[in-house]
Amino acid sequence: MLLIFKSTLAATLAWFLSYDVLNTPSPAFAPFSAVLIMQVTVYRSLLQALRYLAAVTVGVSMVAGVGFMIGSDLLTFVLVAVVGLTIGRWPALGSQGSQVATGAFFAFSTYALASTDSQKITQLGQIILLVLIGCGIGVVVNLTVAPPMRYRSAEYGLHTLAAALGDLVSDMYPVLRDNEIDADHCGQWHSRAEQTGGMITQARDSFRTAEESLYYNPRLLLRRRRGGAVSFEGYGAVLEALVRALYQVSSLTRSLDQWTEQEARLDDGAFFRSYADFLESVSKITDVLAELDEDSLTEQSRRLDGLADDAQERVREVSEEAARSGLPLADPTRPYGVLVVEANRLMEEFRHTCDVLRDTC
Repeated sequence: MLLIFKSTLAATLAWFLSYDVLNTPSPAFAPFSAVLIMQVTVYRSLLQALRYLAAVTVGVSMVAGVGFMIGSDLLTFVLVAVVGLTIGRWPALGSQGSQVATGAFFAFSTYALASTDSQKITQLGQIILLVLIGCGIGVVVNLTVAPPMRYRSAEYGLHTLAAALGDLVSDMYPVLRDNEIDADHCGQWHSRAEQTGGMITQARDSFRTAEESLYYNPRLLLRRRRGGAVSFEGYGAVLEALVRALYQVSSLTRSLDQWTEQEARLDDGAFFRSYADFLESVSKITDVLAELDEDSLTEQSRRLDGLADDAQERVREVSEEAARSGLPLADPTRPYGVLVVEANRLMEEFRHTCDVLRDTC
C-alpha cells in the first residue's frame, strides 16, 4: 500500500508540473516515468531512473538524427525500429533496454506530426525533459517519503530457512530415537532436503533486497546517530551458515536413503538414540533462529549460546557412542561415518552462527 501511495503521489506531482505548470503537449511522459521507476528500494529507483533516462534519450536522439537525414517515411520507421531494438539489447540498460525502441516510437510519431524543424527539435527535447522530470520526482518521493529500510526482509529469509531446517530435523529425531528407520522415512527426508533450493534462492533474494535498502537511504543516518545497526553483515553470515547446514542435512539424509540394511542388523540403537538427542538440540536452535528479531537480538543470542553448548555436548556423545558400539565408521555402505562427520559440521555452523550474532549485538 505504501508503494501505491508513493507512486500516486509521484505521478500526481509529475502531471501537475508537466501539464499545469509547463503546459507541454505530451504531459503523460512525466507521470509514466515517475511510476515506472518507483521501486522497493531507493537504490533500485535511482538505478532504474538512470537506465530509463539513458534509454529514452538514446531513442529520441536516434530519431532526431535519422529523421533530419532521411525524413520520416515508412522506411525510416523500419530503420528506427531495427536500430532501437538492437541498441535495447545492450546489457548496461538492463530491464530498461526495451525503452529505447519505445521512446523512439513515440519520438518518431512526434517528429512526423510536427510541421517545422524548430517544432520537431522542441518537441523531441520536451520528451527528454518530461522523462527527466518524472524520474526526478519519482526518486525524490521514494527518497523522502518513508524511504524503505528492509530489515524485515533479511529476517524473513533467515526465518524461512531456519523453519525448514527445524521442521525436517524435528521429523527425523523421533524416528531415529525409536530406531524405526525405514526406506519410506529416509526417502521422504531426502526428498524434502533436496527441495530447499527454491527457499534458499528466495532467502538470498530477500537478503539482497535488504542490503540494497541501505544504499542512499537517509534513514541510515538516523540509525547511525542512535547507535543502531547499519549493515546486514551478521544476518548475511547467519544466512549462509543456514544454507550450509541445509546442505549438510541433505548429505546425511542422502546417506540414510542410500543405506541398504544388512541381514544381520548391527547393534546401533544406542547410536541412533544419541544422534536423535543431537538433532533435537539442533531443532531447539532453529526454533530461536526462526524467530530472530533485531529488537530481541541480545536476549536471543544468549539463548543460542546456551543451546549451542548443549548441542556441542550431544555431538560429543554421538562420537563416544559410535566408538563404544564399535560401528564401522569407515564403511561407505553404512551411514554411521557420514552421520558423525555431518554432526560435527553442523555444530561448527551453529557455533559460528552464535559467534556472529553475539558480535552483532
